[in-house]
Amino acid sequence: MNIILFEKGERHFDCKDERFLHIKKVLHMGVGDSFHGGEINGWEGKCRIENFDSDGLDFAFTPVSDTSALHPLTMIVAQVRPICMKRILREAVSLGVGRLILPISDLGEKSYASASLYTEGEYKSILLDGAMQSGKTGVSECLVVKSVEEAIEKAGEGERLLLDNVIGSSPLSSLDLKNMSVILAIGPERGWSERERKLFLSSSFSPVLIGDRILRTETAAVAAPSVALSRMGLL
Repeated sequence: MNIILFEKGERHFDCKDERFLHIKKVLHMGVGDSFHGGEINGWEGKCRIENFDSDGLDFAFTPVSDTSALHPLTMIVAQVRPICMKRILREAVSLGVGRLILPISDLGEKSYASASLYTEGEYKSILLDGAMQSGKTGVSECLVVKSVEEAIEKAGEGERLLLDNVIGSSPLSSLDLKNMSVILAIGPERGWSERERKLFLSSSFSPVLIGDRILRTETAAVAAPSVALSRMGLL
């Protein structure tokens, strides 16, 4: 953890909380010590431990600066194996991706949709973990949806890009995306179906490539936003 995040108004960590355990076992802190912390999607600053015992700890927070800003990049990422999606979510928020939309796709494994990561909001703790790794307070918005149609509907306005090795022609690295909001769609391991490709194209998505190699979704979902953010002048 490069920053310890908490809800607005939260000033106590229970002894079973991983943040308490990190402060105790990794940082080796006690009463009077200070750690780098911040309110989720708010200000970061100095946290001074005021009480520390076997039940948990209490701290006072002195805000210093607002580091909650995220980049105007929305990623549509088809639902994949939960262990892979956890890596994608952590890396996305670490990169500062503003929004993530996770649809069920035609060719994706349908059983993944019933995993607790997608159905019980488990993704929220994964995003929080990624934000604490980044050292910033901003946590990406994440929507779990039932179809690509719904994902497109909720994507909003921006330069629409479809990562696709089948019909993609323009290298993502060649685009000038400065001062733009960008929506980037990345498919499952088996790729997008023809129906989905037609749907994206009819919704003003331009097919792009990030090379001539076929990448795993978890690799593409890190490489592609990195390239996009670079072309946006943000990385």
